[in-house]
Amino acid sequence: MRELIRLLRLYRPYGLWMAGGVALGLATMLANFGLLALAGWFLASAAAVGLAGYAAQNAFNFFTPAAGVRFFATVRVLARYASRLVDHEATFRQVAALRVFLFARLVPLAPLGLVDRGGDLLGRLVADVERLSDFYPRVLVPVLVAAIASLAMALTFGLIAPAAGLALYLLLLLAGVAVPLIGLGAAAKPGRKIVALEAGLRADVVDTVQGMADLLTYGAAPAMAARIEGRDAALIAGQRRMRSIAASGAAASTLLANVAMAAMLLIGIPLLRAGLVSGPELALFVLGALGAFEAVAPLSQALPLLAPIRESTRRVFEIADRPAPVRDPGASPPRPGRLDLELRGIRLCYNAADKPERIWALNGLDLSIPQGSRMMLLGRSGAGKTSIANLLLRFAEYQEGSALLGGIELHDIRGDDVRSLFTVVSQRTFLFHGTIRDNLLLARPGATDPMLWQALEAAQLAAFVRAAPEGLDTQVGEAGARISGGEARRVALARAVLRDTPWLILDEPTEGLDPVTAAALRGALEAVMAGRTVLWITHRLEAISEADRVAVLEAGRVVESGILGVLRNSGRYLPRLLQLQQGLAHL
Repeated sequence: MRELIRLLRLYRPYGLWMAGGVALGLATMLANFGLLALAGWFLASAAAVGLAGYAAQNAFNFFTPAAGVRFFATVRVLARYASRLVDHEATFRQVAALRVFLFARLVPLAPLGLVDRGGDLLGRLVADVERLSDFYPRVLVPVLVAAIASLAMALTFGLIAPAAGLALYLLLLLAGVAVPLIGLGAAAKPGRKIVALEAGLRADVVDTVQGMADLLTYGAAPAMAARIEGRDAALIAGQRRMRSIAASGAAASTLLANVAMAAMLLIGIPLLRAGLVSGPELALFVLGALGAFEAVAPLSQALPLLAPIRESTRRVFEIADRPAPVRDPGASPPRPGRLDLELRGIRLCYNAADKPERIWALNGLDLSIPQGSRMMLLGRSGAGKTSIANLLLRFAEYQEGSALLGGIELHDIRGDDVRSLFTVVSQRTFLFHGTIRDNLLLARPGATDPMLWQALEAAQLAAFVRAAPEGLDTQVGEAGARISGGEARRVALARAVLRDTPWLILDEPTEGLDPVTAAALRGALEAVMAGRTVLWITHRLEAISEADRVAVLEAGRVVESGILGVLRNSGRYLPRLLQLQQGLAHL
């Protein structure tokens, strides 16, 4: 129950809405009880008066109980309607708060702390949060209303006949506590299993859609379809089991309601014969007992919902409590005048806390990049090139060494402040499903159309956009599906122009492009790099000029660095790389 208590603490700002929903629900139940009980007494009294003769009819006050019946009927309708409004408003506010809370916890984890399958992460954000929206209106409110209303209704009976009040309360406890607890125990395992199956099924479907091309290419689509079908069948079986438990609980509650009516007769008839209660009061007991069970009837279906709700709560808080890869300081020092970079003895291990034996992505790295220079990073895959970019952007934490940017340790600068100094253009350019304008404004939300066109000119994309019928309002599709790879990279370059930061990181920006497109893109890059400090991660040596600084990485450390024109002749590693690439070019 620890997760549910924490969830209630998160809902604390909406306590008045929740209390209002409980109060209106209680008013609805008590009005329903009062309506049936008073109606039973009134009808029985009217029948008795009718049998008694004309004089008794004239003496009987029909108007007061009739007004009471109308009062309870009106209160029941209005309270039920108002309770629906208040419960929905409270639920919407709770769900909104939960989503904001979860998103705020996810932001510091991105990107390296969110390594879950895409479908599973989406399920936590959407399906699990939606399931938690059932906790307040379908579990908490019915439980509180039933607890208070049961006591009030039993006391009402007890004022007339203590035995009737005690019997009603015991039967209400049986229907409102024992039956739901049995259902809760029976639903615990299938409820948790349903959440796990839904998460796995969702992840499989997302993976299948995203990897459909590879599945079809390798003939694995039938196997994946069979896997999804198996999960779906297991999910349906679990849901059928949950419905059976709920139906059994509802049947037991209905049976106990009938038992309560019979018990009122068994208790009331002897009292009637003894003259301790009247005939109309006996009718009040019978119909009132029927109305009283409306308060506990929802519990047989409410408590079994706790199992999947608790599992979804666990999943939500599990990812919300995940430690961020990088911890920010409270505030950043003032920005220095120069932004030289000095890395000395840097050792970096991803998820170091989870690994007893650390595998160093960067292992004793030394690197200097003066402001205004252009540094080209070379090295085979896994040498640590991208890890340097992750380090600079504060996506990953270094465990040892010193990383000074403008003379300030990166540990002491907030991540957002560091990232405001860098612009990244990588081989994986993500374009959101929107227009070219929308995707450009991500880099500079207040940019005007002339500024957008200037950025497109610098990225050599203006002609393409002008030729499109919608111009800047051209839709790019999901992940840029409606434009080519080269055009998508140019959109990223235009973003870099708009962002106008002192540092520019290029992570294989021409990788995967044909030679003609890559050459054209390098021409556009020259305009983007002007006046900036550039860190270019590349495998293509033709992109390096004689005056560029070069650093060769191997096993997480710099094994050679200097000016290309010097290292070409005197270096140890770079000549081998040049020779190897030239050999591959002749194949």
